[in-house]
This record gives sequence, C-alpha cells and structure tokens, in this order.
Amino acid sequence: VQLQASGGGLVQAWGSLRLSCAASGRTFSNLVMGWFRQAPGKEREFVAAIRWSGSSTYYADSVKGRFTISRDNAKNTVYLQMNSLKPEDTAVYSCEARIRPIVVLTNAIRSNDYDYWGQGTLVTVSS
Repeated sequence: VQLQASGGGLVQAWGSLRLSCAASGRTFSNLVMGWFRQAPGKEREFVAAIRWSGSSTYYADSVKGRFTISRDNAKNTVYLQMNSLKPEDTAVYSCEARIRPIVVLTNAIRSNDYDYWGQGTLVTVSS
C-alpha cells in the first residue's frame, strides 16, 4: 500500500482545510486508515482513524468536533476536513494504513499500530 497525503498549506486561525490521502496498490476490506501529525519539537500525535468499510471513526480529543475523517472507496482516498483551525494545529500531517485486523479503533492510535505510512503535508495555522 502506497500513501500520498496532500492539501496542506497556510491558513488563518478559525479557517478550514481539507487534506487528502490517496492509497494505491492493494487494499484490504479490513483496512484502517489513520491521520497523524507532528509539530516541531513534539512527538507524533494521533488525530483520527476510519475503517475502510463500515462507518466507524475515532478522533483525538484535541480535534473532536472540529475535524472530520471520511473516505471515498471508489477513489481510494481518505480525507481529513479540518475546521476552526487553531495555531496549535500547525504540524506535518501524514496518513497511515493498517492491514492487520483490529477489533476497535481505539486500539489504532499509535503509529506502530499501523503497517504503512506516507509522506506528510504541512499545515500552518497563523494567529
């Protein structure tokens, strides 16, 4: 599975951006896709996850109510709609994919819970 994130940029506080993660190669029905971010000088942080089939999603508390993860199976693409952005959302955002079966998405919040990852896209939120 190859992953490519895009859609980052510079936005003012309270603005919006939509990130995309295009997946190529073989996909699996039990695939889980996750978004992570890493700000300068900080550890990698889980943002959101979604199952490739079904409607299950899971969000970090820091983005719940502001970010929405979704997917378009026909386009093999996962999206992260980010609204009400804050300067502390500034980070490199990347997507990861997990092909191993998982019971609940709360078990997919660490980077090493995933099997594939791609290049990130920079999001900068100005105050």
